[in-house]
Amino acid sequence: MERQEMAREKILIVEDEENILELIRYNLGKEGYLTEGYATGEEAVKKARADGGDLILLDLMLPGLDGFEVLKILKNDNRTETIPVIIVSAKGEESDIVTGLELGADDYITKPFSLKILVARVRSVLRRRKNLSQVSEGMVRIHDLVIDPARHEVKLKNKPIDLTATEFRILQHLAQKPGRVFTRNQIINAVRGENYIVTDRTVDVQITGLRKKLKTAGEYLETIRGVGYRFKD
Repeated sequence: MERQEMAREKILIVEDEENILELIRYNLGKEGYLTEGYATGEEAVKKARADGGDLILLDLMLPGLDGFEVLKILKNDNRTETIPVIIVSAKGEESDIVTGLELGADDYITKPFSLKILVARVRSVLRRRKNLSQVSEGMVRIHDLVIDPARHEVKLKNKPIDLTATEFRILQHLAQKPGRVFTRNQIINAVRGENYIVTDRTVDVQITGLRKKLKTAGEYLETIRGVGYRFKD
């Protein structure tokens, strides 16, 4: 009951199969979420632009605009770009998952799915949206870590950790959005500098180095096989 009393976030569900749409709406409603269902991408985009929402669950195989096109539109519109999106699709190929994440999706769930896992992912993304770990001047506090960009400093349990420039940028990028999966390309684009080259292999090596330096906190850096990495929230 506590969850039902607390959760009033609005979730837009874009799904053209009515039975799946109603199943998702019913189960999220039990958790206290407000839900609205749309069978086409055009309808969902119109609603999101006009009225926003706290989260969008997006199928890919839709009539008219497919899910990827919807995602591009949402993430390139300043009225909707900050609304988190979870793709829920039967398209489970690695290439589809990578494409969805690189277009800006926060998570990707393949059909058929566990309703418990779906609800857990929704909670995680919404919790991340409310994340209060971001404090003044870009400082990030999460778990036992404090990341201070102004001082280019990382502390674990108040003890400083010596990181290279690349390690620092990767850690900062992942920790700023805990729980979100980032592909290697997204990480490369975020940390690329003029004086050094970052490749897929470099990212893997840097993550390995970070885990060693972070010691027990290294477990927060999670590998998503075939896709990339995320910082556990």
